Amino acid sequence: MDPVRTGVLGCGTISDAYFEADDRFDGFDIVACADLDAERARETADEYGLRASDPDELLAADDVELIVNLTPPSVHRETCRDALRAGKHVYVEKPLAASFGDAEAILETAAAEGVLVGSAPDTVLGAGLQTARSVIDDGRIGRPVGATAVWTSGGHESWHPSPDLYYRRGGGPLFDMGPYYVTALVSLLGPASRVTGSTARTFERRTITSDPRHGETIDVEVPTHESGVIDFADGAVANVLTSFDAPGRSTFGSPAFEIYGTEGTLQLPDPNRFEGPVRIRSADETTTDIEPTHEYTAGRGAGVADLAAAVRGDWCHRTSGALAEHVLEILDGIRAASDDGAHVSLETSVERPDPLPPTFPESIGN
Repeated sequence: MDPVRTGVLGCGTISDAYFEADDRFDGFDIVACADLDAERARETADEYGLRASDPDELLAADDVELIVNLTPPSVHRETCRDALRAGKHVYVEKPLAASFGDAEAILETAAAEGVLVGSAPDTVLGAGLQTARSVIDDGRIGRPVGATAVWTSGGHESWHPSPDLYYRRGGGPLFDMGPYYVTALVSLLGPASRVTGSTARTFERRTITSDPRHGETIDVEVPTHESGVIDFADGAVANVLTSFDAPGRSTFGSPAFEIYGTEGTLQLPDPNRFEGPVRIRSADETTTDIEPTHEYTAGRGAGVADLAAAVRGDWCHRTSGALAEHVLEILDGIRAASDDGAHVSLETSVERPDPLPPTFPESIGN
């Protein structure tokens, strides 16, 4: 198929992973980039052999069909809707938006304009989680009844050069790391029906210990220790814990991610990676390493290729806006449940995405 000509909006820390992915996929071709910081856009364009634009020029460009939106979550509603109204398909970094209401507005705009939305994380397309999917689909752990997902750290201010956004609207550990775990769980177990949870904000201010802003303090606007319970429509119940308030991390190791079935336990790979060990622990307490059933381990960009394939033809869009919206409603619901002291019933549902062909991405268009 002809590659979908693509522009990148936002040239911050994560953008390199997308620019470097361009050569791995035939389905899209990055031709331009833009940033509010014009000098950063020019430097990025020079490094990768692209055209530098300002954001308005990028959205108006006739030769750009798809926008990879890498702006902060707090402005996703505005930036996504601007791109969609310009007739562009949009792939956006996680989370889809800073709130469920913002996500609804984005997808309503996409439907009105007749264009598609895709969203990170795309790690569900990797060999690790696709192999785990095959284990569940083959019935090797019986019927899934529960899951545990634990991710803890001392906070991103210890390594990120500009960690402010992680402590503002659209940030916090549940919105930053939760999408990896919850997207994986929905892809493996299907849609959720209700959630509950408790959250805490341990510190009102935090001190940056990374360069170049070592010693600066930043305000904390969002919860930083968040624990949720997710009830899935098929009956499984998952416990999810994410924290920026655990400098010693978890003694379980990081991450602790597993699904319990009636005939065994499935150890899942790190959902922030495209590969990793998949193991079954059976009722007799023997552990079996599962050989990978899929090939893709190369990193970010798979979701853009997934969206590009859906734009061009008959392809199941697995990292769709509908999936990302459902995941965001789950995350938003956990916080709302903590505020209200109640379970929150979910408005959205989503079809469990089809498993990938084992040879993805070579299988696209075939």
